[in-house]
Amino acid sequence: MRAGVDTQIANRSRLPFWAGVFVTIACLAILILSGWREWSAREAVLENAEIDMANLARSLTQHAEDSVELADATLLGLANRLESTGIESEALAGLQSFLNDRRTTLGRIRGLFVYDEIGEWVATTESVNLAGLNNSDRAYFQHHRDIDDRQTFLGPPLQSRSGGQWIITISRRFNHRDGRFAGVVAATIDVAYFAEFYRRFDIGPRGTVTLLNKDGILLARSVGDGSFVGRDLSTTRLIREQIPRASSGTYYFRSPLDGLQRLSFYKVSDRFPFVLLATQAEHDVLARWRQGVITRVAFVVGLALFIALVGIHLVRQLVARQRLAAAIAAKEADFRLLAEESSDLVTRIDFDERILYASPASARVLGWAPAQLVGTSALAGVNHEDRPRVEQTIEALKRGEMDEARMLYRIRHREKSEIWVETTMRATRNSDTGLINGFVALSRDMTQHKDLEAKLAVLAASDGLTGLGNRRCFDERLEQEWARARREGTPISLLMIDIDHFKMFNDQFGHQAGDSCLRTIASVLANQALRSADLAARYGGEEFALLLPNTDSDGCEQVGTRVLEALHEIQIEDGSVAAWRTTASIGGATIWPNAATATNHASLVEAADRALYAAKNGGRDRLMMAGKVIRWPGAKTA
Repeated sequence: MRAGVDTQIANRSRLPFWAGVFVTIACLAILILSGWREWSAREAVLENAEIDMANLARSLTQHAEDSVELADATLLGLANRLESTGIESEALAGLQSFLNDRRTTLGRIRGLFVYDEIGEWVATTESVNLAGLNNSDRAYFQHHRDIDDRQTFLGPPLQSRSGGQWIITISRRFNHRDGRFAGVVAATIDVAYFAEFYRRFDIGPRGTVTLLNKDGILLARSVGDGSFVGRDLSTTRLIREQIPRASSGTYYFRSPLDGLQRLSFYKVSDRFPFVLLATQAEHDVLARWRQGVITRVAFVVGLALFIALVGIHLVRQLVARQRLAAAIAAKEADFRLLAEESSDLVTRIDFDERILYASPASARVLGWAPAQLVGTSALAGVNHEDRPRVEQTIEALKRGEMDEARMLYRIRHREKSEIWVETTMRATRNSDTGLINGFVALSRDMTQHKDLEAKLAVLAASDGLTGLGNRRCFDERLEQEWARARREGTPISLLMIDIDHFKMFNDQFGHQAGDSCLRTIASVLANQALRSADLAARYGGEEFALLLPNTDSDGCEQVGTRVLEALHEIQIEDGSVAAWRTTASIGGATIWPNAATATNHASLVEAADRALYAAKNGGRDRLMMAGKVIRWPGAKTA
């Protein structure tokens, strides 16, 4: 007996020691977690900077590609003109006049130049005397002279002979009619244009944007006085190791130009031989983090010391509090174990729909702490459209018609507008009387699930190639708009568009060019769907449809005419595809539905199809309307 008592006394005497060990471990854990958190915050800051640099690099790469492509499109037209007319005196006079007219519309392009087969200047947009000027020593001229390559050449940076400034050259070769080298057409863009454009972006006090060609020659840089232009960086790790491995990616390095450790993202152009490098000084990126880390660490250390002192005081009362805690825990152990550990929101609700208990998950699910929910109505915040259905379900549970119900509804969140919640509710009964006295509800956030359903619905209604509505979307919308037109007594119009000779285009240039053609035409149709009710859809293959609710025959014909005009203004051009003038045959139809034609919406498609075939048989590249407006018996007049 005495031995048992001694054992209990000995165990109690060790309690302060073990409590001290626990407090020590807790304080160390706080310090370790704080250190881990600060390191994670540092990594998060760097990761956000990486994302910013990636977005900036991709955007500026697109800008550079657009700049080069703009110049290349102009050069292609000049080259084709020179190969057609030659460079005789009369042709050159007309060409110089043409270039003079283009001076005010060049935009970001500095100048256009034409050199003959020996490098002599024969025409330019610059106001210079052409006599005695020769560019046969330029690398781009020698490239085109020595290599029979009709592709665009992006040359290294050089200083302009007409203005003296650093420029980037984009050039093309043109030939005599017998295929011999006839000369070079070139466009120039000032290096200063890119540098000034890049300075508009706020990427920190020492951030930079650098444009290089694939050989590592620096073309433009957002900082500096231009002295770095033409610098050879081919021996850097970026050019030697990173770019051969991946065409884009994050890159940490010490800059050979200013010696700073930099965080960067590089992007190699998919269309032209250049690399865009967006960087920030790592010191600048972490500046704000460093400012806060000292304060936060000092606070955590002070907090750990405070916890240690309080812990020492509290563990002295541990034995007495253990008995009280055990008594409390015994009463609701089963329920609270489930509620407190569950990631879903658990609530106890009385018969009058007041919340008696809410689990800690309420803060995560609804944004409200449990104490803020207790005593409030369980239906507070339920969307007014969903509330009648929820109330009916609860009343059925109260009447005992069911023991358990599952509901999906919207409810107001403290920080968000609304969320979707799925609640499983079960009635509870008084143990003495057996009467229903309340409910236990288990709720979970289903917002992401509903958002995913919405996104899948959008994907199901869209054509994967063109981004327009697909056939299923078109059929559903036609049925809806037909029903609306029938109710409101308004007309509904439809344009059926078929691309002329598309199979010939596809066979000649390939499916990729065909897909590009379809996407271009789809963008034209999308631009003509001006109202929210209008729908541009891919009906199938190279056939498209443009649904125009509340549009009469004249309006339908006007839209069809605009489509034809827009198609006349585009040409399908690609590096390996000659210019192709895109035309289409269009059939239009307008119907005034009424009660007698409630389910006959297919008649509109049939009428437009007949008009489409009439347009094809009439020579294509035209719009044919299906006669006059079809007025069904009893239809209202406009």
